[in-house]
Amino acid sequence: MTLDPVVLEWLQFAARWLHVITAIAWIGSSFYFIALDLGLRKTPDLPAGAHGEEWQVHGGGFYHIQKYLVAPERLPEHLTWFKWESYWTWVSGFILLALTYYLGAELYLVDPNKLDIPVWGAVVISIASLVLGWFAYDWICKSPLGRDNVQLMLLLFAILVGLCWVFMQVFSDRAAFLHLGAVVATWMSANVFLLIIPNQKIVVADLKAGRTPNAKYGQIAKQRSTHNNYLTLPVLFFMLSNHYPLSYSTQYSVAIAALVLLMGFTIRHFFNTMHSGGGRPYWTWGATAALFALAVFLSTFPPVTPSEDEADAAAGAPAQTTQVAALMSASDFDAITSIVTSRCAMCHAAEPGWDGMAHPPKGVMLETPEQIAAHARAIYLQSGRSHAMPPANLSYMEPQERRAIIAWYENALR
Repeated sequence: MTLDPVVLEWLQFAARWLHVITAIAWIGSSFYFIALDLGLRKTPDLPAGAHGEEWQVHGGGFYHIQKYLVAPERLPEHLTWFKWESYWTWVSGFILLALTYYLGAELYLVDPNKLDIPVWGAVVISIASLVLGWFAYDWICKSPLGRDNVQLMLLLFAILVGLCWVFMQVFSDRAAFLHLGAVVATWMSANVFLLIIPNQKIVVADLKAGRTPNAKYGQIAKQRSTHNNYLTLPVLFFMLSNHYPLSYSTQYSVAIAALVLLMGFTIRHFFNTMHSGGGRPYWTWGATAALFALAVFLSTFPPVTPSEDEADAAAGAPAQTTQVAALMSASDFDAITSIVTSRCAMCHAAEPGWDGMAHPPKGVMLETPEQIAAHARAIYLQSGRSHAMPPANLSYMEPQERRAIIAWYENALR
């Protein structure tokens, strides 16, 4: 499927906008209710069945909130559900995954130097990892291992680190981190869709029928909500990582992913302890800073240089796509190559020439004709259709050069 690059860019923007909006709503409500739950206080005048209450002030008014561990004696006339934020965060995220990584698989998803597979194969593996990842996680949680929350979290940590390593062998570095975040996000959203909300509906049905709801449904929902609480911050990191190659494309990226998971735990531990009245364990911030410093240190090690045999195989393995071949065979490609190498390659190089820049932005290198053709769409959008690059036009790209880029890209792909 081929879409006009301008249309595709705006579709990706719209999907990302929706994804950010719904994620803010979901994460905000999730963090609020975890803090509320941990801050509940028992008072002598609580209604029968109530676990605790809290008074809060916001927006010029006071709120009096009470929580029932199972359910009140009768169903309230008005009941607000919190679910669509979660559903639309996942749906918009999957749409963005498809628009960016499936439609742009040759550039962003597949890395023939790691695993030379067709685009359709990479897409199948991507979707299968989301589906099978959920079933594996759900099975573990429901197994005897899931009865001990500490043991369960340690096991899930090991599984996620192992999964990151597998993704790094299959996908591009950028896609590997993104998929680790997508798997965890699927766990979180499926927890809401398949367990938390259905269990709450069972309780509501029991109340309507005059039955006493079973407390186990609330306990299951509470466990999955706790998982979501501790996994939220790592997911945000993995989703943002595609903008920062030092996180996903260095020698110890898997170790960095493991450190991110630990940082998510230490940060949430501070807030959860504080909200539950257990004081302020400031040591967690020191631990987080130490973990972050270790991640920064690990990122200073460059990727492992392939052997001569591996380099020869990589050079001969990936065949040019029809689109790349058309761009490189265009009559004006030599002129475009000259423009890009003179205006862009000072930064987009294996060893950038710009002071203070250790790595090419987003890992994009534009030193060879093959690299320029592979990144043609980004060049067209950022240096042709817009003036985003070069930043502040520091390399003085001329208007006629931008017009030449537009003409080259559009004519070659007609």
